[in-house]
Amino acid sequence: QVQLVESGGGLVQAGGSLRLSCAISGRTFSSYAMGWFRQAPGKERVFVATITWSAGTTYYLGSVKGRFTISRDNANNTMYLQMNSLKPEDTAVYYCASTTQYCSGYGCYAEYEYNSWGQGTRVTVSA
Repeated sequence: QVQLVESGGGLVQAGGSLRLSCAISGRTFSSYAMGWFRQAPGKERVFVATITWSAGTTYYLGSVKGRFTISRDNANNTMYLQMNSLKPEDTAVYYCASTTQYCSGYGCYAEYEYNSWGQGTRVTVSA
């Protein structure tokens, strides 16, 4: 089993930046891919970005591509989401997730493909 703990959320003005971290513990060697999802108030949780643990290939939600960067530090078992040029519509609770199953060469995009989740960290972007 893998345990995930997010950190780095907070309040930021539009145009600002935040870096989210996801600390991973447990059976980390079995992870194939990691991902970030977000859930805005009153909306369903949606995919944001994914990265394969070994190769580091990435894939993004279209609306964050070019503004967000997903990365991982294999040595320290940590995944990151660097968020730049933040917009009010990025306001949400952000969750990191891990999966042991192969989904695609670019990672995993669907919630059902993930089998471990963090508790979430809140990001609020003010106008």
